[in-house]
Amino acid sequence: MAFFTADAAQRLDHFLQDRLPEYSRSRIQSWIKEGRVLVNGAAAKASLLLRGGEKIEVSPSELPPLRAAPENLPVEILYEDAAVIAVNKPAGLTVHAGAGTHSGTLVNRLVHHFGSLSQVGGGLRPGIVHRIDRGTSGVLLVARTDAAHRALASQFAERSVEKTYLALVEGKIPADSGRITKPITRDPVRRTRMTARLEHGRSALTDYRVLRRFRDFTYVQVRIGTGRTHQIRAHFAAIGHPLAGDRLYGARAAARIFLHAWRISFTTPASGERVTIEAPLPEELQRWLDECVA
Repeated sequence: MAFFTADAAQRLDHFLQDRLPEYSRSRIQSWIKEGRVLVNGAAAKASLLLRGGEKIEVSPSELPPLRAAPENLPVEILYEDAAVIAVNKPAGLTVHAGAGTHSGTLVNRLVHHFGSLSQVGGGLRPGIVHRIDRGTSGVLLVARTDAAHRALASQFAERSVEKTYLALVEGKIPADSGRITKPITRDPVRRTRMTARLEHGRSALTDYRVLRRFRDFTYVQVRIGTGRTHQIRAHFAAIGHPLAGDRLYGARAAARIFLHAWRISFTTPASGERVTIEAPLPEELQRWLDECVA
């Protein structure tokens, strides 16, 4: 247990990160969410603005396991060879362990079904070369060996991996195709989301093609040339067409976000051949499309 006295006006999580540099901000924020941080004897939010003089009590939790534990849960395999596994991740499934989540992840399932996977990303993320958001469905590549992991990571870095998504966005996009190149950065007001509405940030490239227009929505095929956090979500929100169901970026609430990682093309390290994998549109998204009014 640790005790501190606030000595300046500062956010609670920033204050603790300064005082506990050996821990990551995400770990400190998880303690706050779990009620392990008390300010003047009461639980508080990470965003609480300290004014100085507050008494802060921290009760650290035990470290999570350093290796993902195998769990006998289903995994849909789309493709596999000696180097790569391609899986169809359902929406709502977390890829790997993080703050507050240590079981039931895609990685836990993969470890059970395949045993040995690449360790380049560490024991909590075996085989994971890239990721897609928890709320997004679709195809995800997993490396079986360290050599395969490094080869795939190089392809991602060189942007030779082609990633294509299917998305439904709010409103009618007038052009049949387009390119969004707005830089993306962390939203300074809402830290849980990104923004492409500022003039600075990391470069990002999103190309889209309209597949069909409805009364209230536009169905698009999207290719991304970069892999920024929430890239597609932030880019379409920035042009006034947030993804359907994406409340975080201003859309009306729905059961899930309409974003699906439909296709990925890469060169498999197993043979050097170009491989294209497709994940069929989930039934709930197909029903959503069928119910849209033209």
